[in-house]
Amino acid sequence: MMQINAIDKSKPLSERMALSVIKRYTPDQVKWHYEHGLVIQSIYAVANTVDKGGAADDYRRWVKTMYDTKIQDDGSIATYRGDEFNLDQINPGKQLFDLYRDSGERKYRTAIETLRDQLRHHPRTKSDGFWHKQIYPWQMWLDGLYMQGPFYARYAAEYGSAEDFTDIVHQFVLIESKARDEKTGLIYHAWDESREQKWANPQTGCSPHFWGRALGWYCMALVDVLDFIPPALQKEREALIAIACRLIAPLEHFQDTESGLWYQVLDQGEREKNYLEASGSSMFVYFLYKMIRKGYAQGSIAAGAKKTAAAAYEGLRGCLLREDPSGELHLDGICSVAGLGGVPYRDGSYSYYVSEAVVTDDFKGVGPFILASLEHERA
Repeated sequence: MMQINAIDKSKPLSERMALSVIKRYTPDQVKWHYEHGLVIQSIYAVANTVDKGGAADDYRRWVKTMYDTKIQDDGSIATYRGDEFNLDQINPGKQLFDLYRDSGERKYRTAIETLRDQLRHHPRTKSDGFWHKQIYPWQMWLDGLYMQGPFYARYAAEYGSAEDFTDIVHQFVLIESKARDEKTGLIYHAWDESREQKWANPQTGCSPHFWGRALGWYCMALVDVLDFIPPALQKEREALIAIACRLIAPLEHFQDTESGLWYQVLDQGEREKNYLEASGSSMFVYFLYKMIRKGYAQGSIAAGAKKTAAAAYEGLRGCLLREDPSGELHLDGICSVAGLGGVPYRDGSYSYYVSEAVVTDDFKGVGPFILASLEHERA
């Protein structure tokens, strides 16, 4: 394992935050959980930007060591429960493709198939959208598009078929068609096809508010899925690019002009107890920069997106990032968790979203901050 003492302050922020995570995070703490997968995947992304050999190999060995606490020799995944049909449990599987390619160890391929099999049997709405979890019937949440989308797309690219991409794109088109607000251009956190949930609008089935991180998950999912859809599938690619481009103007409109950041409840910046939130802001920075780098946003749209992303990144650095004397970095202002339904019941109200705990160094913020930093450094 990598031993980290003082952190070199001359390194870029992406690598400094990665080293800060490694310093704090040990193999006995690893969970098969979407946020653990996210932060480990972000550190693997750092490995791809440093010099080949040396540090890059150290990062990759660290990633493998962390994953091997959960991937058993027979390919089974410790603590994974496929019969829960929980999309969150798919997200850690994205790293398995790289581990299999790098090592050739069959256990990773076996684990990939286990997760793909969950999607084959995962319950769906009548309109063919994945339920977020079996315990949340008939509901699609924006979060779920990130949890399953990039994994499903990479599987389709490497082991699947073109028909898989039709299904993948359908998930994005469906939730936008059901949950996009025409007035703001934003997308509601979730949609209940049955209209049975207390949080669901009886006419539309949508939850009542625009939660920043939920839209952030969806934005990251769009640009990450596009990495795997082949150019020959022009119709599918254009559908996702169009959705992504439609989101740029609303993000610019609801960006806080003073800090450059976005609020926990995106369109309610003036309301009491709302706050500038780190995870959603980091996700939007990543999304906007990647839209430009990949050429999905062009011309004046790209110029505006770059200005928005740069201001937001400076806001993260200036308002929410802290440094220890040792050079270790910490990220403040992260919403610990937010959801809908469950016990106790989460009603999706404004007061609910602003009452959840605000924490430091949560992986749901740190992982996207590393990814945002990598994109900022490329730009």
